[in-house]
Amino acid sequence: MPHESSSNSLSAFEHLESNVRSYSRSFPVVFRKAAGANLEDENGFVFIDFLSGAGALNYGHNDPDLLKAVTEYLKSEGIIHGLDMATPAKREFMEYFDETILRPRGLTYKFQFPGPTGANAVEAALKLARKITGRHSVISFTNGFHGVSLGALAVTGNRHYRDAAGVPPAGTVFMPYDGYWGVNNDSSEYLAKVLADASSGLDLPAAIILETVQGEGGINPASKGWLQSLERLCRQNGILLIVDDIQAGCGRTGNFFSFEFADLSPDIVVLSKSLSGCGLPLSLLLLKPNLDVWRPGEHSGTFRGNNLALVTATAALRKYWTNTTLSAEVTKTGNFIGEHLGQIAQNRDPRFSVRGRGMMLGLDCGVGKLAEKIVRRSFKGGLVVERCGSEDQVIKVLPPLTIDRVTLQRGLDILDKSVHDSV
Repeated sequence: MPHESSSNSLSAFEHLESNVRSYSRSFPVVFRKAAGANLEDENGFVFIDFLSGAGALNYGHNDPDLLKAVTEYLKSEGIIHGLDMATPAKREFMEYFDETILRPRGLTYKFQFPGPTGANAVEAALKLARKITGRHSVISFTNGFHGVSLGALAVTGNRHYRDAAGVPPAGTVFMPYDGYWGVNNDSSEYLAKVLADASSGLDLPAAIILETVQGEGGINPASKGWLQSLERLCRQNGILLIVDDIQAGCGRTGNFFSFEFADLSPDIVVLSKSLSGCGLPLSLLLLKPNLDVWRPGEHSGTFRGNNLALVTATAALRKYWTNTTLSAEVTKTGNFIGEHLGQIAQNRDPRFSVRGRGMMLGLDCGVGKLAEKIVRRSFKGGLVVERCGSEDQVIKVLPPLTIDRVTLQRGLDILDKSVHDSV
């Protein structure tokens, strides 16, 4: 008979699961249920969720309409695993995404389903860019995060992750992100200069990959002007522009794509996390049709195009993206959160500052130990929230886009008290 652990016991995880586990250390309870913006542990204690599955649950936990779609699909004996075979679920998703998301925005892309994770999609994007251009190097940016598989890790800046690679991550040149040198220094001018200078030592890259709001790097939003400058440099030099919209996309910044505000037309867009709508694994590459130079089966994977996730992804598009209601609400709620975080920062400590866009916001505490103290106090008070940034000094505020105002206010109050008690 298996050993039956008591409520909230972590002994099985401590004895059986690898040391690499992370979130169960930060939030040391056993979560058993979830709905909307609430998580419940085995003792029945309810936490407010400002983590949202690290951005994978933009529409909250267990959205009833998405659950209904997937349960009906399961009852119909529909295809669950199909490699990249044609299925009604995949056809419906592609047609509906094209109709609802792409065409209204004047975008034309082909769909590639590279595997279940964001890192899978990043790997495919880098591989394709090199295949198209015949060039090797890729430009990424300071504080960028794109995954921890070897190719994605090579374009990820954080030394903590890079040191675990076992081999030197190669093929990337890092450039300063917008604001890295301060608000009065435009780092795109430096990039323009070294690209134009034949003696700069910078080989012409295959691609530039970036997040328009850096997530793990510390909630760093790029300006419209900076992004447009990068796109111009790409066009002038025959460089492919890859936007990693894994965390910032699917409505997190207000629009479906985080790059819409800058009127960009990326060559390749990488999506995952909240694409499925309810946390099921799904990733997608959107690529301009002229870039689809793959030969059949040249890039493969056993779990590409998760049919259950495609069903919920289509249901999420139907529920949330047939009009502009959600986008408008995200902007409104993001302003509300930003104002409250600003008050927390202003009232507590001069080290604090607030940044971000839409409902992707961060409270910079200046130092990692202070942020850690606040996050731990928040958890004891009933709020799940994580840290990010080069020294984990930024509290990342990512509530579900659909959170109700009462729950949101309660969560902000817990955070405010935790800051007050920690400073």
